[in-house]
Amino acid sequence: MSKRNKIKVGISIGDLNGIGSEIVLKTFQDTRMLELCTPVLFANVKLLSQLKKDYELNINLQGIDSAENSIPKKINVINVWKEHVDVHFGKEEKIAGSYALKSLEAAVAALKKEEIDVLVTAPINKSNIQSEKFNFPGHTDYLAKELEGDSLMLMLSEQLRVGLLTDHVAVKDVAKTITRELIEKKINIINRTLIQDFGIDKPKIAVLGINPHNGDNGVIGTEDDTILKPTLDNLRNNGKLVFGPYAADSFFGSANYKNFDVVIASYHDQGLTPFKTLAFGTGVNFTAGLNRIRTSPDHGTAYDVAGKNVANYESFREAVYSAIQIFRKRKEYKKITKNPLQPQRKKSFSKKK
Repeated sequence: MSKRNKIKVGISIGDLNGIGSEIVLKTFQDTRMLELCTPVLFANVKLLSQLKKDYELNINLQGIDSAENSIPKKINVINVWKEHVDVHFGKEEKIAGSYALKSLEAAVAALKKEEIDVLVTAPINKSNIQSEKFNFPGHTDYLAKELEGDSLMLMLSEQLRVGLLTDHVAVKDVAKTITRELIEKKINIINRTLIQDFGIDKPKIAVLGINPHNGDNGVIGTEDDTILKPTLDNLRNNGKLVFGPYAADSFFGSANYKNFDVVIASYHDQGLTPFKTLAFGTGVNFTAGLNRIRTSPDHGTAYDVAGKNVANYESFREAVYSAIQIFRKRKEYKKITKNPLQPQRKKSFSKKK
């Protein structure tokens, strides 16, 4: 963000047949957002101009040729494509997935070149976006390939943070995917993330068990006793404030999550079901562990309400807020750790003659 006053927020438009365009445009109809950041949308200015009329939004879009030339206090749009595209709201179409990928590729390229400071992604359809260029179960895995670092899905809300040992992995493969190496890697990522991106000096990390009731001493699986517990012991011995494993079925209902800075779930639905129950519509998906910052809303394309001008954009707005806050916190952390206080030099005195 050198030589710039406002953080540049790059935005990929997502599936054109979903609610992505609506939640993006509605987020920036509030002019106060333009005081907070400079948005750069990767799409097509003619298409978005038509959609803003359909949504009856009183906003102005500024066409630009590159993110470097974005204009503060404007909603900037880069023409990733020039041809006309028909939008069929609510329909899962391959062509909509191809334009979602065009937008994402352009936004990630700008992120890697530091032409934008952070990336916020509107929802994609994980099926129709699949191609030779995109053969991933979602944004997280794609970004892990394109950016530096080791990725971890971290869900954020005001009251709760939930990270995952495994994200888009079939349930039948979860137990064999979780190894000691994976557990240590993910917990080290989340520990570092909470320190550098959230300013928590000594993060308290709760870990949920793999099997029901943590396996009940081997009656319902042995993975908790043979893999998870010894690994957590080792992490504790190395100074990490790691607690558990906790039985997942009662952990959230008892409000035990309020005692920790983050909860690590073993698999997708174990963590995201309670998270979305407690925070749906206001939650944020943050791809932790990478050298660039990416967030997204906590929902999908919402085909059922697409084009009806009723989409809730609160989660997308929170994703923008979170990206900005994390960027600032990480920048502050880098500054502090790069320039630690230097020890005062000892003064030399010459002997009096």
